[in-house]
Amino acid sequence: MRVLDGEQVLLRIFIGEADRHGRQPLYRALVDLLRREGLAGATVLRGVLGFGAKSHLHSAHLLRLSQDLPMVIEVVDTQENLDRVLPEIDRMVGEGLITLEKVRVIRYAPAPPAGQDPAGDADARQGP
Repeated sequence: MRVLDGEQVLLRIFIGEADRHGRQPLYRALVDLLRREGLAGATVLRGVLGFGAKSHLHSAHLLRLSQDLPMVIEVVDTQENLDRVLPEIDRMVGEGLITLEKVRVIRYAPAPPAGQDPAGDADARQGP
């Protein structure tokens, strides 16, 4: 398992739900790229209201269900890994906002295997 703790970098990519890369949604293409390149993980968040550089309001209002809600892709990884993929991300994102900021990682770990407690010891409830 990869270790990720201490000072790292948070990459945020702000795009629209309707943005595309080829035949697929841009957010999906970005997550596929990040996974293929071995980054630590990515999360896509769907906004309910927002506007960007053109000041067009995008809303999930019930009477006017938008097909272009704001989307944010968040990734935390090392500066080196993000620098490696940023040129490709920049090519893929035609309209949007890309930000970087320093963050402090407190915990980055997968769930423990079945039968183990979080400390890594065998589950006391299991018999011999």
